[in-house]
Amino acid sequence: MTRMTRPYLHAEDCDLADFATFCETPTARADYPLAADLAKGVLIYDCADLAPRLSDLGFAEALMAEWTDAFANGPGVIVLQGAEPDTATIDRASDIFRDLIDRQNRAGTGGGDHFAKPGANDRLWNSLEKHCLADPENFARYYANPFLALVSQAWLGPYYQMTAQLNVVNPGGAAQSPHRDYHLGFQSADAVARYPAHVHLMSPMLTLQGAIAHVDAPIESGPTLLLPNSQRYAPGYLATSRPDFRSYFDAHAVQLPLNKGDMLFFSPALFHAAGTNRSADIKRMVNLFQVSSAYGRAMESIDRIAMVKALYPALLAATDLTPTQIANAIAATAEGYSFPTNLDHDPPVGGLAPKSQAALVHEALAARWAPDRLNTALDAQAAKRLP
Repeated sequence: MTRMTRPYLHAEDCDLADFATFCETPTARADYPLAADLAKGVLIYDCADLAPRLSDLGFAEALMAEWTDAFANGPGVIVLQGAEPDTATIDRASDIFRDLIDRQNRAGTGGGDHFAKPGANDRLWNSLEKHCLADPENFARYYANPFLALVSQAWLGPYYQMTAQLNVVNPGGAAQSPHRDYHLGFQSADAVARYPAHVHLMSPMLTLQGAIAHVDAPIESGPTLLLPNSQRYAPGYLATSRPDFRSYFDAHAVQLPLNKGDMLFFSPALFHAAGTNRSADIKRMVNLFQVSSAYGRAMESIDRIAMVKALYPALLAATDLTPTQIANAIAATAEGYSFPTNLDHDPPVGGLAPKSQAALVHEALAARWAPDRLNTALDAQAAKRLP
């Protein structure tokens, strides 16, 4: 990551030549002695070779240190070949996921996607919880995987929080737009520009992105397009929507075939996108892991709905507060962030994220809603967020 010289970043700060300098820096294979290969700038690890040595704590720490360096200072992406050799466990999980997708399709619920066109993919939000409730025994075997645990701890430390979303790119499914991921990557460029520069550096440290292939995924099936080293470009959250950066991504992104049981992990700041499925009959099923830091939570539990309901009449009646002061009071009271939520019930309609509680309060004030109307809307919004 580069040192920041401005407290805030703007889209005009994004320089394609600077970006290309990062992306075209070759990875030194010697810096990653535990990797089995370097393919198209992506580090490949042979899990069959590594697995017998994981019980050696010194070796495990060295492996984690190497992965951490790869995410932060190297290509930003690794492939763990054969991370899950028990294909029967994967196949059972696949059957569970297909059944859950069939149920939601028949019910006409779920399945929206942040970046791809509607209907291109079959999306199963919160596959983690749904998998656990559907078949706890299979879930236990699936998430007992030592490589999933080790790479999560390598980047986030202990007590990480696991979430997962299944994505199935069907034959003919078009590629996603290139993007970075949660947190900053799920917000508009205008919203991203409001965060100070150090937050642009911090955001990738809060999550780790990963995936496990549930089927063999040759190139024609559209495995993830990756731009190695792009995570190192500090203003990159503002660059993903720029046409010149997207053109560069299209020209330089790489793809690697994955076999069933392979895992892929990368920094959430890496420019990436699901590829176009040009196959005739491969439904490319991948379970996406989004692992979060334990530190992404406040110290105290706050009943913000009760606070908003109490505050709103006072804001309606306030005559001595400026709009900025009112906004400050709302920021101290209402939840300004859209996540976490239940994406089956509260999908991102018309944008990358659902409406936040604070946005709802601002909408109510602007239209001078009666308190009862806002209270009803707050309760309905909260109900959508419940499991």
